[in-house]
Parts: sequence; C-alpha cells; structure tokens
Amino acid sequence: MLKRSSRLCAALLAGLSITTSAAAAGPDSRAEAVNIIAGMRRIVTPQGIEQTRAVRIGGIAQWISVRGTDRRNPVLLFLHGGPGYVAMPTSWYFQRGWEEYFTVVQWDQRGAGKTYAANDPAQIAPTMTRARMLADAEEMVAFLRKEFGKDRIFVLGHSWGSSLGIQLAQRHPDWLHAYIGIGQVTDAMESERRGWRYTMDAARKEDNQDAIRELASIAPYAAPGKPLVLKDLYLQRKWLARYGGAVYGRTGFDAESAAAKLAPEYTDADLKTMWDGTEFSSSRMLTDVLAQDFSVYTTFRCPIVIFNGRHDYNVSASATAEWFDKVKAPAKQLVWFEDSAHEIFNEEPGKTLVSLVKYARPFAEKAGDVAP
Repeated sequence: MLKRSSRLCAALLAGLSITTSAAAAGPDSRAEAVNIIAGMRRIVTPQGIEQTRAVRIGGIAQWISVRGTDRRNPVLLFLHGGPGYVAMPTSWYFQRGWEEYFTVVQWDQRGAGKTYAANDPAQIAPTMTRARMLADAEEMVAFLRKEFGKDRIFVLGHSWGSSLGIQLAQRHPDWLHAYIGIGQVTDAMESERRGWRYTMDAARKEDNQDAIRELASIAPYAAPGKPLVLKDLYLQRKWLARYGGAVYGRTGFDAESAAAKLAPEYTDADLKTMWDGTEFSSSRMLTDVLAQDFSVYTTFRCPIVIFNGRHDYNVSASATAEWFDKVKAPAKQLVWFEDSAHEIFNEEPGKTLVSLVKYARPFAEKAGDVAP
C-alpha cells in the first residue's frame, strides 16, 4: 500500500511539474492567448448559442455577439457606452456567468467597434445622430424578439447606452421584461457640474497645482445655458479619472483598455480601428447627449432596475439616485455598488451577476421566459 501511494504521489508531482513548466512558458502571441480564452469560455451545452455575426440594422451591417448556455433563457441586449466605447471586446472577462441565466447580446453600435470597421466612415458620418441611433436600437430589439421568438427581452444600458435604453423603456414598455440602467444618464449637465466639483475638491486636497490650474481654466464648467465644449470635457475627464471617479481605486480605464487586446471576437484589424471608432462616435455625438436632460422621464410602464456605483462621478451617482426617487414604475429597484464607480460590471463582476439574477431575471421567470 505504501509503495502504491508513493508511486501515485510521484506521478502527481511529475504531472504538476509538466503543467507548471507549460504554464510558465505562457502564450507566445495574441492569437495563442485569445485561443486559450476562447477555449475556456466555449459554449458546449446542447441548447447553447455562440455566434459573432453582422446583421442588417438601419441599412448597414452592424455586428453582434450572441452567447448563452440555453437559448430558451431570456435575451439581454447590452447597449454600450461612449458613444463608441464598445463592451464586446472586454465581455470575455465579466460576462461568462451571465450566459448561464441569459442569452447575452453585445452590439457594436453604428460607428463603433466592428461595425465601424465594416462600413465606410464617410458614408456613415451624416447618419451619426441620436434619432438614428435610437431607431437602430428599436430595430435591434425588434430583430432579437423575432429571432428568438420572444415577446419581451431585457435591455441593459450603460452610460451613453443608458440614454438610449431609457427612451426604449419609455417608447416600448411592452417589448421589455425590464430596463436595467448602469451609470444611468439623467440631467447630463448637472452630472457634469458635480463631476467637476468632485475632481476639483480632490485636486485641492492633494494640492495638485497642475490639476487645480487646468480645472480652473474651464470654469464655470457646464454652465447652464451654454454648450459644453468637447476639449473642456476631455480635460475634466482626464483629472476625474485620475482621482477614481471613473474606475474606483484606479486612475483610469487602462486595465479595461488592455483587456480588449484579448477579445476572441476581435481580429487584429478590428483592434487597429477600435479607438478610431470611439473618437469618430464621440466627436460627433458626445456633446449632444450631454446637452440632454433625461431626468424628465419619470413614469414608466415596465420595471426599472438601476445599478449605481457609489463612487461614480463620470455619470453622477447622486444625480441618478435623486432621479430614481421620483420614478414611478410597476416595479423598481436601486442597487448600490459600494466598491465601484462607472464600470461596475468590471469592478464588481460577481455582484453584478448576482444582482442581475436577483433583481432582473425574476421578471422573465414570472412570464415563463426561462429554460425549463
């Protein structure tokens, strides 16, 4: 018995040595690293779905990824932020757990990500308007309802995407199990003013003279009745990120940006143009959306669920909470994320999953729209 145990131990140690040696070598290229990630997250269940493809929306090819372990589960459409800040290339990190409870659709919107790369920017540029983007979102929801045979789906809007999502909830409550907002845009200019004050207070506390001088140079920032200049917004965002108002405890989005390089859905060519798409979209649409006041939408005929990062000053969490107090809906829930700012699904991915299952999925369960 002793000899047998010794042989087993030796075999295990030998295997550990081989595994450790292989792991230490690491991937030799982006392609190899991406293949490792793709293999680990591959959907293998009989009812599963794993697709990355273009669909015709708004007269152009627009790219989506569709992933879930059981296509009979409710559909959840993710409306990314920005404009132009795609979530598909980092979804490999935060989304895998969602796919056991939802069929998750990541969509690179008009002028963003893979959709930007698939179309001629010169032809798309005149169509980069809020009205067209909202029409695209309506068309995408209609497509998904038909494609999956669903009366209702979930729409999750993040940041810029929440400005589209909240209007979808207003216009088409009968299409939605619930609307889920993250970094929910309300009174955009008031949010900007609060973000500037937070950043200036942080700079003064640290006695950062460079930050104080630059922030003072754009005061009064987001003044009522005056349009917001894009270069002023970028300056404010630079220092806001430095003081953790975008990603809690960090000085910006560097980690999330780097994670995009490992996206299985993205080719090398897609990655080369990804940030071009962000600039293309933001330069045409960001100041326009920040001139809007979405806090006027307070009455809804579908459930409203808001995930709010306690430290979010990129889109003011306090302004969102004040708006939420006035919201009237068949059901509503405000969930605070105490260790997050604007990127809660990246900052607290476990709590995001639990909250989706606890506060959103029951609306689909009540409707019988779940896998048996």
